[in-house]
Amino acid sequence: MRTQVGAMTILCLVAFGLHMLSIVRCTSSHIREFVSQKERRRHELMSYLIHTEQSRDIIRMGPMAFIKLCERVRATGLVKDAFRSTVEEQVAKFLYIVGYNVKNRTVSVFFHRSGETVSRHFHNVLNAIIMLEGELLVQPSGIDVQPYLQNNSQLYPYFKDCLGVIDGTHVRVKVPTSDAPRFRGRKDWPTQNVFAACDFDMKFTYVLGGWEGTASDSRILKDALSRQDPLIIPQGKYYLGDAGFMLKSQILTSYRRVRYHLKEYSRRAPQNPRELFNHRHSSLRNVIERTFGVLKKRFPIIASGTKPHYSLDTMTNIILACCILHNFLRGVDNDDSLLAEVDRELMEEDVDTMSTQVCEEDYREGSNLRDSIATEMWRHYQNN
Repeated sequence: MRTQVGAMTILCLVAFGLHMLSIVRCTSSHIREFVSQKERRRHELMSYLIHTEQSRDIIRMGPMAFIKLCERVRATGLVKDAFRSTVEEQVAKFLYIVGYNVKNRTVSVFFHRSGETVSRHFHNVLNAIIMLEGELLVQPSGIDVQPYLQNNSQLYPYFKDCLGVIDGTHVRVKVPTSDAPRFRGRKDWPTQNVFAACDFDMKFTYVLGGWEGTASDSRILKDALSRQDPLIIPQGKYYLGDAGFMLKSQILTSYRRVRYHLKEYSRRAPQNPRELFNHRHSSLRNVIERTFGVLKKRFPIIASGTKPHYSLDTMTNIILACCILHNFLRGVDNDDSLLAEVDRELMEEDVDTMSTQVCEEDYREGSNLRDSIATEMWRHYQNN
């Protein structure tokens, strides 16, 4: 009897073992099939990005620009091909996040990756793009006159020493409640005031982020000129700025209480040297508004009114990375539709800011330079 019970027990154990083995095999098969499906979908997605112009709907650039960007990122050595995760996929995830301001969980579903993997890849690519700053975000030497100026008789030789335009733009940030008042500037929410310079090819040449939204443009400019990585303005050269900056030999602003915005000249031509200067100053300074506009259209992560998903420091790095990407794309993938959309919106705006001019020697030098340009332009304007 005991022998029969023992035999039955062994038989049951063997049967149970075989059943469990069958379950494991079946489960393993399902897991392999599931993993295979995810890999196949990722492969199809990457093929879509690399081979079709519809890639703009996902990563905000065409396939050739994407391939060239991946080559640049790979060359930094900070982003490498990993097991089942190529550099191209990692860069695509980053571009999808900055192009749509989506959370990790959304990207996780879209690319069939874990949230931890998405986050790690995002920061790796972010650091790699910032590493390209020295190549793609370069300050002008001032040795050569920019072609845009040299090829326009209304601007040359009057603005031959102009390096570009400076301005600030506000980007929403996430900060502790105790710090919110310092960052709440023009908006109803905390922002950082991002200072930037650009040339007349709509490329950024200097970017300084991290300043609280309550900081004035002039205060940030003072810091930009004196910090370890400063805004460099060679002797005899200058930038154009709006009335939020102090007039000085290095920063030429417009005349106050004189017609300025381009729309104001649509019905009546300039009547005196100051109006002519303001009109052409406005037409030149418009380039940075267009540049900021295209930047924010292409990368909504820095334009959205929703609360950011990242800390202040990370957001500051994201802004710099987006400016670097903007410069890269200006060289390989201009999107005329974005620029046309920005131009339409700017025509509907009429921004006016208060000047922070002060009476000092540098102000007088700037005033004299501005007057001499205005007088010379007016003389030629009347003769023509």
